[in-house]
Amino acid sequence: MKAKKFKRIDYGFRPKSYRETTNPLQAILRNVKGTNRRQMIPDYWEAGRIEELDTSYVADSLDDDLRERLEQINPSFMGGEYLPPYQASEVEIARIELQSTTADIISVRAQSVGKRIAYSICDEYESNFKVSPTSSNHPLTLEELIGLIDHAGFNRSLGLDYTIRNYESGDRTIEDLERLKHFTEVESIFYPQITAHYRRLVQSWYLEEKKRLAEPHPLHKRL
Repeated sequence: MKAKKFKRIDYGFRPKSYRETTNPLQAILRNVKGTNRRQMIPDYWEAGRIEELDTSYVADSLDDDLRERLEQINPSFMGGEYLPPYQASEVEIARIELQSTTADIISVRAQSVGKRIAYSICDEYESNFKVSPTSSNHPLTLEELIGLIDHAGFNRSLGLDYTIRNYESGDRTIEDLERLKHFTEVESIFYPQITAHYRRLVQSWYLEEKKRLAEPHPLHKRL
């Protein structure tokens, strides 16, 4: 599967390391599993109030009691919180966030194994994802990471697959199309432009499907 390329995106970008981040906020967020917490922490940081935030909320994982309390408030607080724990030297290099009821997350991870970097993909449901490449000597370029994510999907990019599957399971109306336009978001601390790439990929699919819906049905043409 060859990925589409869009203008003004540096697909040759390669981070120097997965061990280092460019600023202290990224260092805090790097392995925080919960989506809501990843949105809350920058708000406190930008307001200069990060010290007011309980340390439990900036930990990679929540303890069971706090997780249960947040789940009772709203199921969306559980987005990412049930992802598998990180292994030694493992870091999340990208995440696919879904606007489902429980805000499901797919996590793309890298782990130092000897002199190489091993890659894996996991979610909260123990799903099996295809991973290619399985390892490399150096951090991936943005193009290589996109290739890894795209290869893991079911006959199409994993960054678009959940959007299309939800659309195809419905009535395929313009209302469904509009509702699902922002269903999937891809983010990365190490690859800032990956979000723009997948937003444009979704937009490309959206415009093609919108055009198809606007075309007269073949039966109508004969009439």
